[in-house]
Amino acid sequence: MRLSFVLPLLIAHASFAQQVFPTLLGETADGMNVQLPLSSPKEYTIIGLAYSQKAQPALEEWFEPAYLRFVAKHGLFAGAYDCDVFFVPLFTGLNKAAYEPSMKKFRKSASPEIVDHVVFSKADPETLKTALDLADKNIPYFFILDRSGRIVHRTQGSFTEEKMEAIEEVLLR
Repeated sequence: MRLSFVLPLLIAHASFAQQVFPTLLGETADGMNVQLPLSSPKEYTIIGLAYSQKAQPALEEWFEPAYLRFVAKHGLFAGAYDCDVFFVPLFTGLNKAAYEPSMKKFRKSASPEIVDHVVFSKADPETLKTALDLADKNIPYFFILDRSGRIVHRTQGSFTEEKMEAIEEVLLR
């Protein structure tokens, strides 16, 4: 009986693991155009995505711990991580009017180290919602992609140490 419950979960996980992250265009606060996922020599790419103002604060909770661990390489295993990290606030609908003012505010207030890791985007949210199963616009979503752009792990919501540890486990495989 347990097998009948676990088997569908394993099948769902296996099909999800083969999903390719859709192309996402944006720009950094410095005006550099970025296409995610990157063609990168790095083993993994982490993408954090928020598509509403309510999700933005939870996305920002991830900035410092993710930057320190995966970019600045602080922590016990930090030197072992081979990944790029990007945070993507997605401006949709009426929020598109806030795109330029938000970028200017970010330029002035953000620490220089994080600027290149935040990608502002006006991509079509419906395409991403469908492709990535982004059901709740009030929370951020996080994806770990392999070199070929396949999603190998995902999590969502506010930052927790447990979620960070799960991401680290994937990066250390």
